[in-house]
Amino acid sequence: MNTEEGVHNLPDGQELYTKTWKTSGSPRAILAFIHGFSDHCNAYGELFPTLVSAGIEVRSFDQRGWGRSVKQPSDRGNTGPTSQVLADMHSFLQSLPSQNAPLFLMGHSMGGGQTLNYIFHPDSPYNKDKTSRPSFAGVLLYSPLIALDPSTRPSRLLVASGRIVAKLIPHMQKYTPLEATLLSRDEAVCRDFVADTLCHDTGTFEGLAGMLDRGIWLEGMFEGAGGWVESELPFWFGHGTGDRITAFPATKVFVEALKAKGGDVQFCAYENAYHKLHAELPETTEKFFADVKTWVLEHVPGTEGRVKL
Repeated sequence: MNTEEGVHNLPDGQELYTKTWKTSGSPRAILAFIHGFSDHCNAYGELFPTLVSAGIEVRSFDQRGWGRSVKQPSDRGNTGPTSQVLADMHSFLQSLPSQNAPLFLMGHSMGGGQTLNYIFHPDSPYNKDKTSRPSFAGVLLYSPLIALDPSTRPSRLLVASGRIVAKLIPHMQKYTPLEATLLSRDEAVCRDFVADTLCHDTGTFEGLAGMLDRGIWLEGMFEGAGGWVESELPFWFGHGTGDRITAFPATKVFVEALKAKGGDVQFCAYENAYHKLHAELPETTEKFFADVKTWVLEHVPGTEGRVKL
């Protein structure tokens, strides 16, 4: 397996760190990956090498405000509003090759909530100009931020006041640490997260408010009429039943509602697993890897029923 680092230049001049995990020959599929809050694309352990071993090339980037895309302390968590977050994502996705292999999109945690907003929200750049949208063969989400777990979810009053502060001082930073012990049942994974200086746990009031509002929109997406854009894409969801960062029940409700609307959806629940399915106890992570590989390869055009791992 070879890797290649690079830079993606955004329209406003910002540079995003990028990385590609390459297959030895022509890839069977390309997977674009969107990381989560206080995370970065090099923090996903054996997930990407495992996908590469199945012929799936992985392309990812550190989002604005995160990882190696941060050039100075004031950049930490400075993602901009949701419109900027989705525009950055769209710019990166438009730069990916789409001719030689089918393209899949995958998001984890905050990145999962972003991905769902990107596909379904009518104001997303993906839906604003359908003539230039990336062509996906499928979309995968795991531990997506549809709702925070009740034990960590802020009150409605706090969310409302946060929106006000975000308008007054949008770029002011707020240290908002994730509880490391809730990320995985593997204690070494929790220690590694704490030691990783690129996982800085810092957001801006604007970025934090946008992240929460994207989840709130997803929770109410199916209420009323005309509030979301239907998609014919196939979707795969994975979530641990023991996740106390993002809420497993919210993902289950979303999946059931999407199915009821005629969506092509598969949902895998991982018993007692925590937030980082890619870095959980071996029996969970091995099954998660196998489920992802199988689903992607089953959705490569022309390979139905002929999947080999």
